[in-house]
Amino acid sequence: MKKSDVLRDKSKAFALRIINLYKYLCEQKSEYVLSKQVLRSGTSIGANISEGGYAQSKSDFVSKLTIALKETAETEYWLELLHESEYIDNSSFQSISTDCSELLILLTSSIKTTKSNLK
Repeated sequence: MKKSDVLRDKSKAFALRIINLYKYLCEQKSEYVLSKQVLRSGTSIGANISEGGYAQSKSDFVSKLTIALKETAETEYWLELLHESEYIDNSSFQSISTDCSELLILLTSSIKTTKSNLK
């Protein structure tokens, strides 16, 4: 399996977790503001990775992955806020935060590798 397939699969699985978190926050916690933010940024990661698969050039590919990286960092921030404001418990936070960190590592690695191949 190629690195791009792993990244695409992990980002899609992460987006599904984010969607489920959004549903939980709305239905169980009646939280609509932070949950909408994490939904937008958390699902945007995979969308940008998917779009990068059809990039017009390696530079365009790096650009799409960089946007995905920024969205991942933003998602991490919203998850921290949801945890620290006690909307999500420690166990849930640790689990989804670990997945988010994994995406950060994979994206950073992919961007660095692609940039080095440009030179």
